[in-house]
Amino acid sequence: MKATSIFRMSKRRTLAALIFSLGAHGAIQAQAPLVEIKVSYQPALYWALPFYVATEKNWWAELGLKPVFSTFPAGVPQIAASASKSWDVGGTGSVPAVLGHVRFGIQTIGVTNDESAGNALLASKATADKFMKDPASIKGQTIVLTSNSTGDYAVQSCLKKWGIGKTDVTIKNMGQAEIISAMSSGNADLGGLWAPNIYTLEEKAGGRVLCSGKEGGAIVPGALIVRGDYAQQNPENVAKFLAIYLRGWSWANANKAEAIAMMKKFYEQGGVTISEASMKKEFDTRPTFNLTQQLQNMDRAKGSSVVDGWFGAIGEFMRGTGAVQATPKSSDYINDAFMKRVAADAKLREFAAKTN
Repeated sequence: MKATSIFRMSKRRTLAALIFSLGAHGAIQAQAPLVEIKVSYQPALYWALPFYVATEKNWWAELGLKPVFSTFPAGVPQIAASASKSWDVGGTGSVPAVLGHVRFGIQTIGVTNDESAGNALLASKATADKFMKDPASIKGQTIVLTSNSTGDYAVQSCLKKWGIGKTDVTIKNMGQAEIISAMSSGNADLGGLWAPNIYTLEEKAGGRVLCSGKEGGAIVPGALIVRGDYAQQNPENVAKFLAIYLRGWSWANANKAEAIAMMKKFYEQGGVTISEASMKKEFDTRPTFNLTQQLQNMDRAKGSSVVDGWFGAIGEFMRGTGAVQATPKSSDYINDAFMKRVAADAKLREFAAKTN
């Protein structure tokens, strides 16, 4: 065999080996294990929809994450579970988020939505007309609500609007499902609920909204949260979590018909069935925020931020109820570093804005 032929064969083998090596390297990269991240939330809630969408569309894996979900009926047990490190990141109401900071060092790293219109005081079908005509007649009545929740915050704002003090009524603590049952069966006339439980009571039992948090003058933000120690040890994973969540809203707001169809499935998995009109109402009455808006709302260039103001008012409310001894300083637990990390990373920034 001529030397040139041997050289060509050797060259081809070397090239083939190189291609095989690169292919094997790529396969190894593609098969790299996903990093587990434990995500907590409350099922069948509007602000939790991005978690479901991201899972259905496999967005977690695109950023190298594998979510392990844990769900809770309300914020207080969700926050308590952080003590055992059963979750790393998640979403919750603003009231439990503040409580989580005070008790467990939990940080708020973004806002899920403005749910001021989605937390309200409702009356049963039999008593709604009376209370709507004369809100002062609520004095002396019993109100069932979930204590230390955004629903509680909305109810107190409505009572304050009508000049009714907390001591003028009897407050009874109940879970949301219990409230719906009690009001549907005529065992309670007034209840504090959040959406979509509001719509369930309206549609199934004729309950009526007397006053929402928005009407009571209360801004009720939802909170994206992280355990303090997890945030310190895994900042990149926290930023990826935020990017995935933000993409959920980018996509949902650009594809509402498909998003509502997915919402229907998501709610049904959580045991909630409401009309399409009520699902559309969720989108219409509860603003969400993209990356730019999140950063603007958390900007402290002029001192305190918009979000500081929202949570500061909630801290005052909680001090008034005795849930916390002193109003916590919002800058101690509202942390915009991870949202800024998303903005500074071209890949994450682009990912967060995708509508497909």
